[in-house]
Formats: sequence, structure tokens, C-alpha cells
Amino acid sequence: MESQAGKVAYSAERRLGGEHLAPEGHLLLGHIDVELTERCNNHCIHCYINLPERDAAAQAAEMDTAFVQDVLRQAADLGCLTVRFTGGEPLLRADFEELYLFARRLGMRVILFTNARRITPHLAQLLARIPPRRPVEVSVYGMHPHSYDAVAGVSGAFEECRRGIELLSTHRVPFVLKTCALPPNRQEIEEMGAWAAALTGGQSALALTAAFDLRARRDNPAKNRRIERLRVSPERIVELLALNPHYREGMREFCAKFVRPPGDRLFACGMGQSVSVDAYGRAQGCLLLRHPEAVYDLRSGSLRQALAEFFPRLRQRRAANPEYLRRCARCFLKGLCQQCPAKAWMEHGVLDTPVEYFCEVAHAEARYLGLLAEGQRAWEVLDWRLRLENFAGELATAPQAC
Repeated sequence: MESQAGKVAYSAERRLGGEHLAPEGHLLLGHIDVELTERCNNHCIHCYINLPERDAAAQAAEMDTAFVQDVLRQAADLGCLTVRFTGGEPLLRADFEELYLFARRLGMRVILFTNARRITPHLAQLLARIPPRRPVEVSVYGMHPHSYDAVAGVSGAFEECRRGIELLSTHRVPFVLKTCALPPNRQEIEEMGAWAAALTGGQSALALTAAFDLRARRDNPAKNRRIERLRVSPERIVELLALNPHYREGMREFCAKFVRPPGDRLFACGMGQSVSVDAYGRAQGCLLLRHPEAVYDLRSGSLRQALAEFFPRLRQRRAANPEYLRRCARCFLKGLCQQCPAKAWMEHGVLDTPVEYFCEVAHAEARYLGLLAEGQRAWEVLDWRLRLENFAGELATAPQAC
């Protein structure tokens, strides 16, 4: 049942399909992610990407100011309207303000992912005076110092985060709050939901996730084991989904559009139709896809070449793993499932191996929605079209459950 204290929306990643809307032969880039650094001033227990704040080797290898500006200019020439600055913690970059203003002068809307610890009065004033045109997205990890700092792994991080959020609020810079359900803060989720609603005037729910990704660089087996231990059960994921009072209604339309077997195509998504650029100048088809064969080095090429040649070739890849072909290729829950080549890479070091955790989450969600009976496996279901049609029809007329 929806809490009267405030709404919490579980934000599961959905890979939506579709093709370029531009005329044939004309490239159009609507969105670009730019990972300014992998370094972070937090050491969060669940993080899939962070490096230490003072990692000198990582900092030396990062794109310099001129390179980032050139990437942004190339994106603008391709019609790009939005850039997301992320990391690590992008505000660790000494040139962040310069890059932000450069993107805004190009006419781009800016999405900023930050933990808010380095929001200063000057930066808040800048964001108020020259607004990003998209809400700043702030990650918060607890309502109290002991819970927040336990997740962030840094003493005093809570106070700095709160100070940054207060500065955004004082200067009326639009923002949204996001969190993760983790052992130190799981008892505070509803409290955080109420706080988020109050801060945003009821305009935004707290975005919550609990299905954590492993290390995207496959660089630390010990951290991967820790992240796996933090994952909640598939049944708990469904409980979090159901906290959103509009969840079932939204799933009706989602399933009608995106839930069906993908066949042997690896990339049954929009991979490469937007572009992510990592901290070292490599273009990726999405933020998480860091397989060596799936990245394009912009130091020896261009965004235009990546979009016109590299990513279209990559989208033609077919699965070869017999287990993937037996299960994922035939599974009508594929659009519902977070399994994808990027997740397979993080979990197994290849692009086409099923990830059991995400498979179980998708099956638990399908059982909750009435698409599967207990014990059924989705790749064995033959009447999946009828089930989806019945599901959509029921939701169109039935009262919505909380």
C-alpha cells in the first residue's frame, strides 16, 4: 500500500527498442552521456564504477578539457540536444564549470548526476542563473549520518550532501533524489520518500533501486562478491515495484510495446542510438557496455564514424551461447528482464550468457503481474501473445492495486 508519508518509485532500468527517427542516411544523435571521471569522493559499498578520489593514474588518463569540448561539439553537430555529465563524481573535475557552460552555449540541456557533496554556493548560483534545463539528479544514501556514511564509506559525507541539497533548494535549482535499498538504510526508505516529496513540493518521488550491477570494468572480484551480497531477493524487488501506485498501469503499456522474445539478436534495444563516452575518450553504445569489442576510441575516430559504422555493425551481433539461445532468445519476458550484453559482460566476461539473478527477478515480476504461474519458465510458454493481450485488457478495466 502506498505510504501516506511519501511516494517511493522503484526505478528499474528498461531498455526500450526503436530506431532512429531521422531520415534514411541522415545521422541524428539525441542524447550523449559523458563520464567525466571514474573517481569519486564516496566509496559506496554497492558502486560498480568508482575509483579513489586521489587516483593520480586515473586522473592523468582522463579526457582533458579541450577533448571533452570537442566531443560535445561533435555531438551538437549531430543534432544532440541533451548531455548527461556523470562519473564517478563529475564535480571532482576542476573544469566542470567550464564544461557545463560550454554545453549550455551549444544549446544542450544538461543532466548532472552528483552526490551533491561538492555543490558550493557559487555553483548553486551558477545553476540558478544559467539553468541546466533538466533537474539535477542527486544520490542520497540515508536520512541520518550513521546510515549515510555507512553506505558512502566516508565520515562526514552526510553533512556535505545535505548542505549541497540545501544550496540547490535555496537557489531554486530543480532536482530529484535517488537512493539504493541497502542494509544501512533499508529501514529509512519511507522516511526518505517523505523527505523527497517535501523537498520537491510533491512533484517528484524518490527513485529507488535494489538490483545492483557488478563492476563494469571487471576490475575487482572482491568488490563484486560484496555487491552480490547486497542484492535483495527477487520477491523484495517486486515489493519495491509495487510501492509505486502507478506501477501496474504503466506495465500494461510497457509490456504491450516491449515484451516479446528477441530471437538470437544480442542487442534487442536502442544500443548505439545514443552514445556514452567514458572518462578516457572511448564511445560506448550505453553507459554499462564496456566489453573491449564494443567500445570505439574517439582519439582515433569521430562520433559520426561511431554512429554511422561501428555501432550499426555491433547491432548485427548474434548470440552463439547455446544456453542463451535455449532460454533468453525464446523468452517473452526479455523486455522485462535486465539481462543484456552489458550485464552479461559484467557478470561473466562475455556478451551472451544468461544472468541468473536478473532472470529470477523478471520471473518474480511476471508472476506478480499474472503473466506466469508458479514454476513456469517463460521460454517454455507458447501462448505468450495471448497472455500479454489478456494482461493489457485486464489492466484497462480493472481497479489498480496499491
